[in-house]
Amino acid sequence: MDQIVVVGASLAGIRACQNLRREGFEGTLTLIGAEKHHPYDRPPLSKTMLATDQAPEELLLMSEDALSALDLTLMLGEPATSLDVGRQVVTVCGDEIRYEGLIIATGAVARKLPKTDAVEGVHVLRTVDDALAIRERLVPGASVVIVGAGFIGSEVAAAAANRGCHVTVVEAAIAPLIRGLGIEMGEACGGLHRAHAVELRLGVGVASVIGDDEVKGVELTDGSTLPADLVVVGIGADPNTEWLMGSGLQIDDGVVCDGTMNTGVPGVYAVGDVAKAPNAWLGPSPVRVEHWTAATEQAMLVAGNLLHPESSRVYESVPFVWSDQYNDRIQVAGDTDSSEHVEVLIGSVDEQAFVTGYRRDGALAGVMALNSIRPFVQYRRLLMGHGSWDDALALAAELS
Repeated sequence: MDQIVVVGASLAGIRACQNLRREGFEGTLTLIGAEKHHPYDRPPLSKTMLATDQAPEELLLMSEDALSALDLTLMLGEPATSLDVGRQVVTVCGDEIRYEGLIIATGAVARKLPKTDAVEGVHVLRTVDDALAIRERLVPGASVVIVGAGFIGSEVAAAAANRGCHVTVVEAAIAPLIRGLGIEMGEACGGLHRAHAVELRLGVGVASVIGDDEVKGVELTDGSTLPADLVVVGIGADPNTEWLMGSGLQIDDGVVCDGTMNTGVPGVYAVGDVAKAPNAWLGPSPVRVEHWTAATEQAMLVAGNLLHPESSRVYESVPFVWSDQYNDRIQVAGDTDSSEHVEVLIGSVDEQAFVTGYRRDGALAGVMALNSIRPFVQYRRLLMGHGSWDDALALAAELS
């Protein structure tokens, strides 16, 4: 194999390139990215970049020298527009880029509110340019409305509050983060916002955005209105697969892959937010995961599987995500979506420092921690070993 193309200059994309070189690939390596920026880290966009005056250059995943050492053909500023797996060609801006091996790492696209593209002051947060535009409006006294109380929305709310803005979070569910953490833990996370004078409007959605050219406010589905100098929409993301229509790959909320991250076409793999593949730790069903750690782990796995398909390994990892809000850290590991029992194992919700366990079929399925970094590490290790619920209780007794 002499020509490998990686589409998507994201975390997953650049890590795939690094690991291909580490695995001994010496051929032509092409990295294609839709953005003009060199590969950068996305988690700081909603954390340190909004909360501080951090420069975009500080987010780069690699220095210029390190990037040069990878000996890449770097194509930035234009997206891939089509894929022909029969001819083994990726099209970019009318040019055909041939490959023998292909890694798809095109990530996801933030969902927007309908009919808001032309309204100044309504933003999503997915790119460094999004973050810069949002930060410009985070001035003391500004009225900021966040739509969606997931991790992104909550982190933007925290940054806005820290900059002296008047912040309201609008969430259709009855508590923040309820889809992943359940009602009780979602309410505990909501307490962080209330402690910092951030208003939560729960169980209500957005009916419309007020303002033709410039945002003036938001009308909610209960008939009330909120003034707004800035609206940030954090209602999830869709996999960036439009360019793959007609390619013959199976698309179903992402690029469907087997456990090795292969797409069903020899030599073609997908990684990161765009990939929908089984995680052997979770079970046989394919899932799409938008986690930093998953992108990094899958990039390492796929580099080896692409170069050495005869010894391919399947993806197996305990899901892990974290969120920094105000001066607090939330950490989540394992499967917290389908538990039969939720229990605080260590600490206190009232004191905003605890570890919560999620039980299913007698096993520890997942954990969520708030401001409890050290015990969380031990529980994450227990999840890696498929620990039982009794093991979780015993660890709680040991740590208490």
